[in-house]
Amino acid sequence: MDSYWTLLQTRGVARIMSAQLLARFPFGMLSLAFLLHIERIHHSYGAAGLVLAATSVGQAIAGPLTSRWMGVWGMRKVLTLTLVVCASALGVIAFAPTLPVPVYMVVGFIGGLSSPPVQPAVRTIYPKMVNSRQLTPLFSLDASAQEVIWVVGPVITTFVATQISTVLAIVLAMIFLVVGGIWFISSPEVGRVRIPRSRRKIGAVLARPAVLLATVTGFLLVGACAAVEAGVVATFGHDSPNSGIVLAIFSVGSLIGGLAFGHIPIGPWALARRMFIVFLGMAVAAASLEFWWLALSLAIAGVGIAPALAVMFAIVSASVKFSETAEAYGWVGTGQLIGAALGSAAAGFMIDAFDAPGAFWVAIAFAFVGFLIPVVLRRAHPDLRGRDASPIPDTEPIQAVRP
Repeated sequence: MDSYWTLLQTRGVARIMSAQLLARFPFGMLSLAFLLHIERIHHSYGAAGLVLAATSVGQAIAGPLTSRWMGVWGMRKVLTLTLVVCASALGVIAFAPTLPVPVYMVVGFIGGLSSPPVQPAVRTIYPKMVNSRQLTPLFSLDASAQEVIWVVGPVITTFVATQISTVLAIVLAMIFLVVGGIWFISSPEVGRVRIPRSRRKIGAVLARPAVLLATVTGFLLVGACAAVEAGVVATFGHDSPNSGIVLAIFSVGSLIGGLAFGHIPIGPWALARRMFIVFLGMAVAAASLEFWWLALSLAIAGVGIAPALAVMFAIVSASVKFSETAEAYGWVGTGQLIGAALGSAAAGFMIDAFDAPGAFWVAIAFAFVGFLIPVVLRRAHPDLRGRDASPIPDTEPIQAVRP
């Protein structure tokens, strides 16, 4: 814990971490908010799943694309443009009169396409703010904080959407997006760090095994979490506070796991071990949908989430050049966002067909594959024990001057 406190005392770290957390917070809310909002309007989880799928397609395109744009036009210009468009799309979904499902899908696609690339921006900034020995603990701390996005965000959404209004849940996400986005864009560090223009074709960074491993595993991890969230809501119904309480306990387990184990040295089996904890907890959860059983089993599953994310961030950082970091994290972020959307969408269809247990089956499948991938691809997992997790410096030919 002392290492985390020291990090937060480092100039600018607490500010930039808080700003990016607030700016990214809506993306832990919107999948569930859209699911509940469209289901309320069209009375079908399947229709809501189609809107989430369209949103995920936009996010898939946006992640690496807007990240590369930051190396061309600068972070602030790209972040500002995407923030304005994304907030406008959310406003249409929240306030427009009842629209046909295909129209909601188009608006969702635009919202996903304009998702501000805050995650790749901040991951690129971090190595410039701390020394190499502090970078891995910083990723661990950030991963713990990120759990507020993916787990606490749905808790807030559930309470607001079920107890007050689904429209207000989307509006609340818009407020977080705008306020957090302005705070992050105005941060001095965003103006000081210049991302070099990448010389390689878009997508080439996925040829690096560690980046592909982190992208695929992140997709499966967040997809499992999203399916669990939908399953918990379906278990207790729209009007019960129990779903919010269970998801809050889920988040507490993740936060504890991140702070307690996130600083452990990262060996080649690190990601597989952490994903197995997630799978185990979710598999146990499906045995009974009683309140206390779900609370306990999901707390166990949560213990593995933040440490797994910390491993993904660190192995990507240690495997790419600095000019490639933004795009690499763009792909990782895309994987996570698609996982959130498709996990909710698949859970929605399974809920329609098999009630709440169907969502937990989806979560177990995602988590199990998420455990198998790092086992099968363990040779792609760098061993960072005793190694620097900073990006590889960019080099270029230098013209020599002959005497």
